[in-house]
Amino acid sequence: MLWRSKCLLVRLSYQSTKTQFLSSIHSLYPPIDYPVNIHQSSSSTEHFCKAPATYRIILTPQGAFAHMVNVVSRLTQRFRTLKGLLDELENVGSVIKAGDLLLFLRIYWFGGMHSMVFMTFEEMLRYGYTPNTFARNILMDVLFKIGRVGIALQVLKETQVPNFLTFSTAVYHLCKLKDLVNLQGVLRSMLRKGYYLKPETFSFVLSCYCKLGQLAEATQLLGLMIVLGIPTSVRVWSILIDGYSKSGRLDIADYLLAKMIAGGCTPNIVACTSLIKGYLESQMTSKAFEILAAMESKGCYPDLVMCNVLIDCLSKIGSYDDAIDVFCSLTERGLTPDSYTLSSIMSTICLSKEFILLPILISGLDITADLVVCNSFLSYFCKAGYPAGAVEFYNDIIDRGFQPDKYTFTGLLSGLCRLGKTSQAVNVYWGIVKSQHGLDAHIHTVIINELIKCGEFHQAIRLFRKAVAEKFQLDVVSYTVALDGLLKGGLVGDAYILFNEMKEIGLAPNIHTYNLMLSRACKDGDVRMIKKILLEINDRGLRFNHITFRLMKKLLHKSHHSSLVFNLFMELWDSGLLPRNIQRLVFDKANCYLNVKDAHIDNPLLVLDTDTDTSSSEDIPDVAVSVG
Repeated sequence: MLWRSKCLLVRLSYQSTKTQFLSSIHSLYPPIDYPVNIHQSSSSTEHFCKAPATYRIILTPQGAFAHMVNVVSRLTQRFRTLKGLLDELENVGSVIKAGDLLLFLRIYWFGGMHSMVFMTFEEMLRYGYTPNTFARNILMDVLFKIGRVGIALQVLKETQVPNFLTFSTAVYHLCKLKDLVNLQGVLRSMLRKGYYLKPETFSFVLSCYCKLGQLAEATQLLGLMIVLGIPTSVRVWSILIDGYSKSGRLDIADYLLAKMIAGGCTPNIVACTSLIKGYLESQMTSKAFEILAAMESKGCYPDLVMCNVLIDCLSKIGSYDDAIDVFCSLTERGLTPDSYTLSSIMSTICLSKEFILLPILISGLDITADLVVCNSFLSYFCKAGYPAGAVEFYNDIIDRGFQPDKYTFTGLLSGLCRLGKTSQAVNVYWGIVKSQHGLDAHIHTVIINELIKCGEFHQAIRLFRKAVAEKFQLDVVSYTVALDGLLKGGLVGDAYILFNEMKEIGLAPNIHTYNLMLSRACKDGDVRMIKKILLEINDRGLRFNHITFRLMKKLLHKSHHSSLVFNLFMELWDSGLLPRNIQRLVFDKANCYLNVKDAHIDNPLLVLDTDTDTSSSEDIPDVAVSVG
């Protein structure tokens, strides 16, 4: 078929009875240097163009279609429509058969010419041919690609003899579109027709379910694979373990790992990375290292991704020395740090405030500077108390030809503010806003926060209100920082107004926002507001953290209205709004004191943010910015 259509095109080019047509084709269709085998019926190839029928041409499909897409595209442009091209072929004596139209369909599809695919399909019907399953599969694929999902599914439904490719194409596109409702229907139809997904497609579908949080359906799909006798690979198990780990259901992830091993499938380090990360983030370090030790005992050692995860997670739970040890072990493991490794270790250094260690740790490393690394250095200079270095380094970044992103800009703004050049920082900020389109909330939040740190409360609030008026993109972190500026600037009433406004526009406060407002209510001894905030926290299903309980403890111990506060807490506990098993976090009958940090082990409602531990509510905005 491919040979016949090539001959049709050659005949178009060399019909002596069509002089004008011939000249146009010569200009569009130059001689071809075929990367193919040509079996000749005579001793010379120079007569090929004169008598193409005497040759049998064997073309590799990819090479043939790559060339024919170009040829057919230019011919179609010359004759404006496919119908015009087909009419001209008929004028030179060619008979248009179903196979010719199908090949045109394949060429247009291969070349991504979607409108021509539809035109070819119509021509098939006009010639009286019934498109076969392959043609309908192409039509359905193109419909999915242009977003006409409903019509594509209708084509699938009306295909009388769907094959494996029909269902596989639909499944692929529905997974990409995250359309689980229609995906389930297609999978059921596929199974009823007796077709089973290949292991690779199963993995793709599993990944789709897990990414969308449909873990129960993903587990059912795994069970179906086992029942059907489809081999379950390490990749399949890894997808499920990753899904449950990221959702915080570590017990099920651990169970799946055990089932994986029991089924004779040996886990690799990729399968365990997300589970180990989950345990570390839950501060269950012993369990995480138990899994890691078991893997190493079987000769499965951490790769660079795992080491990056270890450095990041260990630093966030305050195990800075362990994180540094992992970084130092990279050379022994034969691993070369990448940009994310360097960014993670710089974050560790900044959190530990052991800034002097960085030059020692990176000494002798062959560092490939990309923008991620450069942004980390900017942050390091600012946090290490060397803002002049941040500004100077920013200029070096630009001189080296890097295209700055939002983190680069925020590093510059932070450096200028910390140098006391707030006016210049604000001017630079407005220059960035005018020159960069689509800025997200981060850069607005950082400049406001830095101005507040410099004591420029009123300037920070003016900038925030300007951002609101200009409808810049702002998020809950931006509003939390603005609330801090209002409170520190003595505009308590305005802070409560803004607090209500953010809720009215549908921007739900997070626990850091509530802690900020709770801190002020505690300072004012406003029992009514304290109760209102605690009720809102409970109604929103947020988890109390140690800052919340520290504020409540201070209020109880220092308040002039201690009896009112005590009664408030008892009322909340009695009503079930506060769980009784955390009562001891705020006070006990003996001495009204308990170490709050010990509570997270027994109480699932209390989230301990050791990476954001603060001694007072003054640091809450910084916590919010770092989290945001």
